Amino acid sequence: MKSIQFFYGLAVLAVATSCSDKLTPVASNALQPAVVTEQTEYDTDDPAIWINPQDPSKSLIVGTDKEINGGLYVYDLKGKIVNKVTGLQRPNNVDIAYGLVINGEKVDVAITTERKSHQLRMYSLPDLKPLDGGGIDVFVGEKGEDERDGMGVAIYTKKIDSTTNEIYAIVGRKSGPSGSYLWQYKLSGKADGTIQADVVRKFGTYSGAKEIEAIAVDNELGYVYYSDETVGVRKYYADPTLNNNEELALFAQGEAKRDHEGIAIYKTGEKTGYILVSNQQNNSFLVYPREGEVGNPNAYKLLADIPVSAVECDGADATHVNLGPEYPNGILVAMSNGQVFHIYDWNSVQQRIQEGK
Repeated sequence: MKSIQFFYGLAVLAVATSCSDKLTPVASNALQPAVVTEQTEYDTDDPAIWINPQDPSKSLIVGTDKEINGGLYVYDLKGKIVNKVTGLQRPNNVDIAYGLVINGEKVDVAITTERKSHQLRMYSLPDLKPLDGGGIDVFVGEKGEDERDGMGVAIYTKKIDSTTNEIYAIVGRKSGPSGSYLWQYKLSGKADGTIQADVVRKFGTYSGAKEIEAIAVDNELGYVYYSDETVGVRKYYADPTLNNNEELALFAQGEAKRDHEGIAIYKTGEKTGYILVSNQQNNSFLVYPREGEVGNPNAYKLLADIPVSAVECDGADATHVNLGPEYPNGILVAMSNGQVFHIYDWNSVQQRIQEGK
């Protein structure tokens, strides 16, 4: 099954590459995916990895199909579509909240921005049961409809004690003012079995150069990162109770061909690992140390720029979890043109990082 989907994906990739002379060709030494997913109907954009708590080898990938009447697609690790929700109004990015308490039960939730309805949409995992009562409005009170088009979303989980977490959605939009470009919502379950989202924070510098789409959160270190496209990656504290909206870092400046896009965090230890940023027009990933530099956790030196087979990657996700014999050290998942996502064995990514150092 894997080899069939792999060659099918390469065929899709070849078509995508040949359809426009504006695209940078995939490098001859590009990292090859272990699996290319089945196609969606319109245009893939962003993936998130759901870890199956009973059997990690049965974990799933949730991805958006970004178009009017698009949807959320769920894939197994062989790239097969196993579930989907369609008819959404341009779903953009997706992330996963683990263990959100609803009526006394912990539920894993896929959360996506529905750009044209100015809402968040929320679905239980793995069954994709709707939990949002038809959608949760975002950026309410902002002037101008163009400032309510939700794009990026990332989930921050704050550990309160051994059994209790607070869960937040950090949401970005197509355009907005610098200083309050991102809104942070605290998520909680309601008595009717749905979820509510309450604004607790507005923050985030915006250059105005292009837009902000990719957002990622490092729960253990307590940071949120987002790509200010064509400028760099910005870093803030994720915890709203710190009352600290100071920008901690702006890195990757001048190191992307043009757009800084999807952000994936891979953990090698409690405080170590890598931050991978899609160098979109170069068909590659910029790699930085998760822990920063020795003596300065807010300084990031480029470790490698890894060429991949994914074309013009918008969104990405990674996990270090052992997903079974095929992926003992986890995976990197990257969106690609051709209505697909690529699944890369982390071992092959790690080898390229070592070569790039």
